[in-house]
Order: sequence, then C-alpha cells, then structure tokens
Amino acid sequence: MSTRTSALDAVVFGVDVQSGDVRGDAPQYAVVAFDGEHLDRDVVSLRKLRRLIDREKPAMVATDNMYELAADKDALVHLLDSLPAETKLVQVTGENRPEPLSRVAARHGVPYGKKPMKEAEASARLAAANVGYEVTAFSDTTSVKVSRGRSTGKGGWSEDRYTRRIHGHVQNKARDVERTLDEANLDYEVERVEKYGGLSRAVFEVHARPQDIPVSRSRAGDVRVEIERERRDGIEFEPLVKRRDHVFVGIDPGTTTAVAIVGLGGEVLDVLSTRTADTAEITEWIIERGRPLLVAADVTPMPETVEKYRRSFDAAGWKPERDLPVDTKQHRTREVGYDDDHQRDAMAAALFAFDDHENQLERIARKIPASLDLGEVASRVLGRDESVEAAIDALTEDEGSDEEEHEHVERELTAEEKRIKRLEARANRLESQVETLRGTISTKDERIAEYEDELSEARREERREARERREVTRLERETERLERELADEREEREAVESKLERLKELWKLDHSNFAAVAEKRQGLVPVKVVEQFTKGAIDHADEEFGLASGDVVFLRDASGAGRSTAERLAETDPRVVLRQGGLSEVADEVLFGHEIPVAPAEGIEIQEIDELAVAEEAAVEAAIADWERRAEERRKEQRGAMVDRLISEHRAGESQGDS
Repeated sequence: MSTRTSALDAVVFGVDVQSGDVRGDAPQYAVVAFDGEHLDRDVVSLRKLRRLIDREKPAMVATDNMYELAADKDALVHLLDSLPAETKLVQVTGENRPEPLSRVAARHGVPYGKKPMKEAEASARLAAANVGYEVTAFSDTTSVKVSRGRSTGKGGWSEDRYTRRIHGHVQNKARDVERTLDEANLDYEVERVEKYGGLSRAVFEVHARPQDIPVSRSRAGDVRVEIERERRDGIEFEPLVKRRDHVFVGIDPGTTTAVAIVGLGGEVLDVLSTRTADTAEITEWIIERGRPLLVAADVTPMPETVEKYRRSFDAAGWKPERDLPVDTKQHRTREVGYDDDHQRDAMAAALFAFDDHENQLERIARKIPASLDLGEVASRVLGRDESVEAAIDALTEDEGSDEEEHEHVERELTAEEKRIKRLEARANRLESQVETLRGTISTKDERIAEYEDELSEARREERREARERREVTRLERETERLERELADEREEREAVESKLERLKELWKLDHSNFAAVAEKRQGLVPVKVVEQFTKGAIDHADEEFGLASGDVVFLRDASGAGRSTAERLAETDPRVVLRQGGLSEVADEVLFGHEIPVAPAEGIEIQEIDELAVAEEAAVEAAIADWERRAEERRKEQRGAMVDRLISEHRAGESQGDS
C-alpha cells in the first residue's frame, strides 16, 4: 500500500476476513485504505496487518465485527493495548448487538457488496463518515510507575550503601517525572513508598492518555519506568458521533425553570431545574440531549415562555385540556425520582404528552420501513400535520435519490415482507426498551448493593461503638473501684502514720536519750493503758504497743480479775500498776506476792495520747514509795499473824499432850 496526501485528517483502514479464521490457522484479511478520495486494496496476513497498522498509524481500523481481529476478550484487550496511540478500533455495525453491515450501508448510502473486499470498503467509508462505535478497554487514566531496576541484594558488608544508592536514584527519577508532569500541566496523584536512603517506588496516576504524557518507558541501571493504561471493567463502546434522537420535552417555567426529556419509548432521559440559567443555556442543554419532537406544558393555555421554546425548535406543542392536578402528576411520576416540584411538573407534562401520542407512534412504527427512522417520520406527522404515508413517501424519495446515485434500485416489497420489516422494527424497539430496563435494573441492583454495603458498614460501626461503650463502662467501674481502694489505702496510711508518730513519742519517753527532748516534755514517764483487767485486754495491749519489764501500766478498770489474770499481768513485770477501781483480793495477793507495786490512779495526773499516756515521773515515784511503805507494814502484819498462829498451834498441841 502506498501513502498519499489525504482528503481526511488521516487514513482509515477497512478490514474484513478474506479466508480462514482468527481462531484457526493463518487468517487472511481484505484491507482497504481510504483517505476520503482514493482507495488502496490489499490482502494480508494478520501479522502483516499488525505491521501495516504500526507503520501507517491510521486514524481508525474499521470492521463489521471486532472479533474477526481477536479470538476472545483477552486477545481483544491485548490488540487494543498494542494499537498505536493515534489509532481507534471501530465497529461500524453497532454496539453489543451489531446490525448487518448491508443494512447500515444502505441506511447511510454507502456502496456494499458481499465480497470481503467490498465489505472492507464499506466499513472504511462508514467509519470515515463517523458511523459506528469506538471499541475501548482502557480509560483516560495512565499509571506511571518509577521503581527499583534491580534487587537490593541479600547481605554483605556493602549492602546498606548499595541499597541507599538504589533508593536515592529512584527518588531522583521520581522527582524528574514529577517535574515533567508539572511542566506539562497534567493532573495527577502520586503515592510514594519511602525506604532507607530514598524511595523504593513512586506511582503517578495521571489523568491523561499515554500519548499525552511526556514520559516514556525506560530501564537504566538502578531505576525503571513503567507506563500502563488503566483498564476498564470490560469492553465498552463509545459512538464516534453522539446521536441526537427525537424526544418529548416538558417545561415548567417560572423563577425556577424545570425541563424534562422523555424518549420515544416513554422513558425519562434527563431532568433539570435551575434558577440561574437563561434561555440560551436551557436551549443548549436541550439540544445536547436530543431533537425536540414536541414541547409540552402542564397547564392550559400554554405559557408564553414554553411557546417561545416550541417555536425556537419548530416542534409540535401539547397542553392538557385543563391544568393537571397535583395528585395526578404525583401518580404519573411516582416511579421516577425528582428533586423538587418543578421537576415533577416538567416530567408530568412530557409524560402525559407521550401518553397522548403513544398510539399514534405505534401506528407510525407499524407502517414505516426498517430503513426509516421513527423520529424523522413522527416529526413530520406531529410537526407538519402530514399523514404517515406522505411522510414515508417524502423520506423514501430522498433515500431513493441517494440510491440512484449509487445505481442501486430495490424491488417492490411484498405485503408479507413489509409486515416482516415492521415486526423487525418493532422487535428492535422492544429490544432497545428491554436493554434500557435491564440497565435500569442493573443500576438499581448496584444501588441496592451500595446500600447493603453502607448498612453492613453502619452495623459494623455500631457494633464497634457498642464494644467501646462496654469497654468504657468497664474501665469506669474499674476506675471507681481503684479510687475506693486508693481512698482506703490513704486512710490506712494516715492511721499508720499517726500511730507511728505516737510510737515515736513513746520511744522518746522510754529510752535513755529522753533528756534530749524539749524542755516542756522532761519529767514525764510513758504509761501503757489496759482497758480492763482481763487476759484479752492485756493481750491486746501487748500486741498494740508491747508490755515490757519496767513499764508503768494503767488499769482503766481494775475490778473482777482472777488469779490467772493477775498472773498474766505479773509475767510482764511492770514497774508499777496504776489502777482505777478496786482490785479483787485474789489479784491483790498475786501482785503483792510478785512484789509489783499497785497504786490508785486518782492521785496521779495521767495525760492520754489515744491508747498511749504519760504521767509525771515524780508522782509515779511517790506512788511507788507509798506502796513500799504500805507493803512493809503489810509484811509486818503478816509476820505477826504468822507468829500468833504458830503460838496458837503450839499451845493446842501441848493441851492435847496433857490430856
């Protein structure tokens, strides 16, 4: 194939299988290169076709079936990825449900023949006329990855230095790429992975195609740069020229203007409500979404603003016999979502207009041949008040003149063939509606799945918050318990500290360095208090502050003690026992027998410090001296009584001897 000056912006390749099959052995392809004026034809293998595409970089590679170039979906994705950046793969017969190439060619007045070379030529001419859909598997986002070009090693004395060098080179290259993208004014997001000495990886998500990015793939030494287009979930189709179908338009004018677009199948295509857009902006918005076949209002007479839109589009008008009630509009739009009452009113106007003309549209669809567009015929019938037959004749004459230019004359169709064509057209419309409904169902299923995900997430969040609340409650209870224990410990510590202070005071009074204490405390002696003259009270006092030999003991209640109790007190060998109340004779005998001084406490001033006490040393000494004087007198009395008893016993013995 030779290259030449093109009447188009670039060459278009039309391709069709000449022989064989891409799933079999060595397929051959008929290839037609069309530049808008001239045609070049050739038959090549698949490998040669790929080389030809890489060399010529055509604007489009057009075919009637994309799977003539690829065995399956994965192979098709690989083919799309390998095409030059300037080249599109175009399927001229439609999207997922392609039409026969003969029908598409006839509709657009393109010469057609059944031989592969003629089909390739038809595909090229159709694509050059912007008929068909671009086949794509990639988005306009490209990943630029800067990473290590070699391993950092497995050890050794220089591994740290080697790793630091590699990561430093990756970081420098990432900075160069970032600077290049900034200079090209490209939008991007970057994710960096920091490692010892720099970066191990930097990934730039650039919102542009690879051919628009001034960075190329490379691998040099420590760093490599990879460029990969972001793949979509599946194969998608994008029309070469966006089709503008005929539509019904409902308008609700006012401070807030609302516009609704309804297709010829009765489906709501789009809706708008705005307070700021002017007439020109609203008109442009409508034109972008279709060709108005009819403009409708929800009140009668038609408002002047709506009438102006109708005249500007040269469309038919519709208004109700009387203003549409609110409940009627709510019922008609109940299955369609809307944001405000203005959108509801605009949708109701368009939908009621469609309802009013639905039967008429069905009659038109039954009568028109498959080659005619329903919207074109309906626009003549509704807008120009032509009959269906007249509209068909007028449009058929136009097509007939085109066909005559190509010397293609079709025979008269039989009634049965006409009926079949009408049924096929109706089936196509129903299939289109089914696809639309399936799309709606899919959208709703996706929305339900999103809601379920949100519900699951909300439940997980609620369970997490419940666990946190339980944990907080448990910690609060634990805190309260610890605070109570702390308060108890503080009270106990204060009690122990108080007791320690008292014991220190007692120690000062009870040891040889007592004279070193303050002058006001000299001349005092510690007194150990026993609440009752019982064994339990004596044992308690012994446990609390100890009873030792030479102590001054104060019996707060000295009555009632027996021999064993007195013996228990005598074991401590006190210096003196100060009593309050009278001793029993038995206890008095025991203590006197152990030569333990006992003195009444009434004559001694005892100053108590909790369970401890002090008394003046002089008073205690006086009490001891008084006891010793009385004890001496008591001993004399006991000795006299003993002498008297011995004399009495001697005399009694003598009397018994005389008798």
